[in-house]
Amino acid sequence: MRLELDRVTAAYGDTIALRDVDLTVPTGSVVALLGPNGAGKTTLLSVASGLLRPRSGRVLLDDEDQTDTPPDGRVERGLCHITEGRSVFPGLTVADNLRMFAPPQRAKKAVERAVDAFPRLGERLGQLAGTMSGGEQQMLALSRAYAQQAPLIMLDEVSMGLAPIIVDEIFEFLGRLAAEGQSLLIVEQYVAKALALADFVYVLVRGRLVFAGEPGEADDGAILGHYLGAAAAG
Repeated sequence: MRLELDRVTAAYGDTIALRDVDLTVPTGSVVALLGPNGAGKTTLLSVASGLLRPRSGRVLLDDEDQTDTPPDGRVERGLCHITEGRSVFPGLTVADNLRMFAPPQRAKKAVERAVDAFPRLGERLGQLAGTMSGGEQQMLALSRAYAQQAPLIMLDEVSMGLAPIIVDEIFEFLGRLAAEGQSLLIVEQYVAKALALADFVYVLVRGRLVFAGEPGEADDGAILGHYLGAAAAG
């Protein structure tokens, strides 16, 4: 699935968060959206998923205007937005969390796919999601992408606060999604890992795009070092 933001400006009250942003995620591509804290990255994902209506501009999925489509309608079209934090239902079991995001006829397969991707979830299927570790909860949240079989997945800082070994597992999973042809838009603090996975990179600063190009162009140190500082070495 192709995502396009066309000249998007977005605001919270009188505060402009995005200014005239153009961004494209081609079908089957991995796009990294980088930038310092407060740059507007989460806002951009919120506009794309329908959680925030843009002040101007358009959001298109497969070249069809979805600007007025509510979030649930975009989910039905095939967009999966994994937000920052642990997007799970803590009072439900792991298995029930997975089944919730899959059609009834695919519920069993969704659980099997999740366990195949993250074997430790197979040991937790009957456990309440809220009693798992932060890393395990994030694995469960990511497994929604498998459960939904979403062709377009947006991920907002999914490695935040996790141990390095868990981060490695998560990026291995993202590589698997990319290999299966799913479109990915990734906001990520581990810049080096994001660049290694991405086909294309955007850098957002204070609501404006300051760079758009291939990872090799961004990875020369000058661009990322200037805009991201120490994070570029992560």
